[in-house]
Amino acid sequence: MGRTNVYSMCRGFLGRLCFCLSLGVSRTQVSAVQDDEEGHLVYRAGDVLQDRYEIVSLLGEGTFGKVVQCIDHHRGESRVALKIIKNVEKYKEAARLEINVLQKIREKDPENKHLCVQMFDWFDYHGHVCISFELLALSTFDFMKENAYLPYPLGQLRHMAHQICVAVKFLHDNKLTHTDLKPENILFVNSDFSTCYNAEKKREERLVKNTAVRVVDFGSATFDHEHHSTIVSTRHYRAPEVILELGWSQPCDVWSIGCILFEYYLGYTLFQTHDNREHLAMMERVQGLIPSRMIQKTRKQKYFYRGRLDWNENSSAGKYVRENCKPLRKYALSEVVEHQELFDLLEGMLEYDPERRPPLASCLHHAFFSSLRDARRSSCSSRDVSR
Repeated sequence: MGRTNVYSMCRGFLGRLCFCLSLGVSRTQVSAVQDDEEGHLVYRAGDVLQDRYEIVSLLGEGTFGKVVQCIDHHRGESRVALKIIKNVEKYKEAARLEINVLQKIREKDPENKHLCVQMFDWFDYHGHVCISFELLALSTFDFMKENAYLPYPLGQLRHMAHQICVAVKFLHDNKLTHTDLKPENILFVNSDFSTCYNAEKKREERLVKNTAVRVVDFGSATFDHEHHSTIVSTRHYRAPEVILELGWSQPCDVWSIGCILFEYYLGYTLFQTHDNREHLAMMERVQGLIPSRMIQKTRKQKYFYRGRLDWNENSSAGKYVRENCKPLRKYALSEVVEHQELFDLLEGMLEYDPERRPPLASCLHHAFFSSLRDARRSSCSSRDVSR
C-alpha cells in the first residue's frame, strides 16, 4: 500500500476520532463493532448504542441473542430492556416479524392496558436488530426456580391467571395467537419479595410482594392470515392438536395457559416429557382417552393402533407415566371450593378438542375469578360513593 493511502487512512480515522470526541462520545463507541462466533454483538458495560442506549448489565440470553438493561438518554435517563438480536439472518427475520406484532399491539393498546409488554423503539445496529422495551423483573419461572420451585399461593395464582387471560384474550381479539406461552414468558413488573421461615421444611421461603405481570416474547406470534408452522409451543405446553398436526389456532394458547396454571399451583410441570407418544400417554392418564374423531383425522397414525393410542403400559416408559401422572382432579391439594373451582377451570382449558375448549372470554367469567370481580365491583361502588 502506498504512503499516500496510509496517510489518507490515518487522517480519516483521526478526523472521525476528533469529531466523536468533540461530541463527548466515549471511546467505547468508536471502537470497531464486533460479533462473536455465534453472531452475538460483543459489548461492554458503558457502551452506548445510537448515541442513546447506555448498556448497564446483562438481563438474559437465548438462541435469538441477548437482552441487556440500558439507560435510555432520550427518555429522561429511564431504564429499559434492550433486546439485541444475533447478526444471523433467520433470527433477524424473526425479529422483524416480532416488531410487526409489537407495533400492532402498541397501535391497538397505546395506554398499555392489556398487559402485553410495551415496545418503545427499534433500530438496526450494524446488522443487529435491537428492540427496546419497558424494563420488567424476573419471569414467573425464574422466581419459582429461585424459590426452590415453591408453588404460588392460590390468591396470587388467581390474580396472575386473570392477567394472563386478559392479555392473551386481547391478542386473540386482534387475530393473533401467541404460540409460545410458558412461565418463562410471563414476567413480573416488580419481583421484590418478603421472606418467611418454614419451620417444617427448615428453609427460607419467598413471597412476591406484587403479582402484576406482563406477557412477553412475540417472536412466534402468528396472525390468523399468516402461514401457520406445523409445530409450535415449547414441548411441555404444547396442545394435542399441535402434536397430532390437526392444525391450530387460538385454542392452543388456552391449553398452554392451563399447563402454566397447573405449574404455578404445584411447582412442577404437568407433562414432563420430550417424546410425542409419551406426551399423548400422559394426556390420557390426566384427561382420559383421546377422542376417536381426533385419532381418525390425524396424519400421525403411527401413534395409534386400531383406534387407540399404541402404548405399552408395562414398559419402562409406561411405568414412568403411571408413576408421574394421575387424573387431573387428584392433583388438587384441598377440597375447599376455590381449589375445586381452579380444577374445574383447568379441565376446560385442557379439553382435548380445540373446538370445545372454552375461549378466554368464557374463562374470565369462570367462578374461579368471582372474588376478583366482586372486589372490582366493590372498588367501583366505593369510588361512586366518594364522588
